[in-house]
Amino acid sequence: MAYKGAIFDVDGVLVDSPHEAAWREALGRLMAGPWRELALDTGYTPASFTTAVYLEQLAGKPRMAGAAAALAFFSVPDPDGARVRAYADAKQTMIEELIARGAFTAFEDGKRLLLRLKAAGLKLAAASSSKNANDFLVRVPVAPGVTMLDLFDANVCGRDFAHGKPHPEIFLTAAAELGLAPQACVVIEDAVSGVQAARAGGMDCVGVARLDDAAQLRAAGATVVVTSLDELPW
Repeated sequence: MAYKGAIFDVDGVLVDSPHEAAWREALGRLMAGPWRELALDTGYTPASFTTAVYLEQLAGKPRMAGAAAALAFFSVPDPDGARVRAYADAKQTMIEELIARGAFTAFEDGKRLLLRLKAAGLKLAAASSSKNANDFLVRVPVAPGVTMLDLFDANVCGRDFAHGKPHPEIFLTAAAELGLAPQACVVIEDAVSGVQAARAGGMDCVGVARLDDAAQLRAAGATVVVTSLDELPW
């Protein structure tokens, strides 16, 4: 069927954002500072926080869920949830510092795809779990006086949903706000949890394998996997 709408994740799809660096640096600072006495009793070392860990445990998830997943992965004890909150807050502080410094870039193939689909008359939605997504989008020019944020007909980035990815709530909400049935939309995602969310919502999904993770995206159910959005025939 011909798609009538496209729903875009932001981090890793449209913007090479510093979320991975922020998560890694925030945990490193905590382990070297206020948590240093427990660090040796965990599975954490600076070298153990790899890109693979980020993709498997944090990518695509809301901030609190990502923090909880990472601490569980590294066996950091958190009996009352205080460390999850501290880690999530530290990461947010770090990402704000990186955004303010302009420590991110937009993917040119993402710009080109957005403009092609807009010109073709598709309705576009942005749907990132990150509360920082709009801060990135508004800083990316696509034409004189036009930012990437201006291209979207609906925007559900950073909302507090009852369920995070891999639950489909965020994508189903985006489709509804476009006025389209889920089956009329295609989702463009780079995270396994995002692909799973799209498929759970009955939507086709393009998996964007920018980090040598094509096999994981296919296993999650991506309808098609590309390494560049320029590969899409649309």
